[in-house]
Amino acid sequence: MNLHDIAQNPDEHVRFVAYLDELQQVVEADEVDLVSRVLTDPDQTMAQSAVLRHLDRRAADLYLGSAYEEWAQAMTQGTIDHPFLAQRLWEWSLLRAVTLKLPWQPADLLASSNWLQLRTAAGTNTEAIELLAEAGRTKRIRNTARTSLIHRSES
Repeated sequence: MNLHDIAQNPDEHVRFVAYLDELQQVVEADEVDLVSRVLTDPDQTMAQSAVLRHLDRRAADLYLGSAYEEWAQAMTQGTIDHPFLAQRLWEWSLLRAVTLKLPWQPADLLASSNWLQLRTAAGTNTEAIELLAEAGRTKRIRNTARTSLIHRSES
């Protein structure tokens, strides 16, 4: 099934599954173009959800490696008109910086989403975990960070 056929299906649930399948199989050279085309679907909530799943899957595979930066830059261009997706890519880059102990700003982490704060609170960067234990956005984030610190001190 090609993207044109997918887009013609009136059922957004069918399109969503088909988009996920297409995104799972896309070759790197065609990835930005496919993401951009999925984002032209009239059901923007569904389209952005499919792309978000793709971005999260790919970023999780790439963020610790050297290929991440070029990929993230390309995906940022493909999602530039979609603030939530661009924000998620930025947050993956911040998670990468925190995890790899590259330069990052505490204010950026504190201003980030619950999604990123929770991932970071359960991570490996003691400085970031301590920051979130004290000033994380939610009680859950603060508790996750405190638990991480306790487990780190016990090992």
